[in-house]
Amino acid sequence: MEEYAREPCPWRIVDDCGGAFTMGAVGGGVFQSVKGFRNAPVGVRHRLKGSVSAVRTRAPQIGGSFAVWGGLFSTIDCGLVRLRGKEDPWNSIASGAMTGAVLAARSGPFAMMGSAMMGGILLALIEGFGILLTRYTAQQFQNLGPLAEDPDQLPPKDASQKAGL
Repeated sequence: MEEYAREPCPWRIVDDCGGAFTMGAVGGGVFQSVKGFRNAPVGVRHRLKGSVSAVRTRAPQIGGSFAVWGGLFSTIDCGLVRLRGKEDPWNSIASGAMTGAVLAARSGPFAMMGSAMMGGILLALIEGFGILLTRYTAQQFQNLGPLAEDPDQLPPKDASQKAGL
């Protein structure tokens, strides 16, 4: 599958970890800026100061949490690619489940099972949506066939063109 033609595994882990940190830091920064603005005392100056303070305090922590998740997910994914010898959506689904379980290990086996199920289901939904989207877009281009290449083969638009007028 072409969508799985990505960087080789050791570099994929670093790339995914950095991308997850960036996504978490930016998203956390936006969320924390709104939260800090709303929870600050009344006054524009106080609200802006509260917003900046919340972003400086929490956004790096949220980014770090995302980086841990992304790095662990990619490490498990690369391990499964190596173990199974192929890259397919099942690797991502299993990696999501295992990542959820590992990150919830301190909370006990029941929490591990719940997090594993949530991680697996979430990744299955993401992978399934990606597959459906790929198939849908492929069908759109498949219906064009040879007509898109040669305009002389287009069917006539109305009766006057059929008669040669």
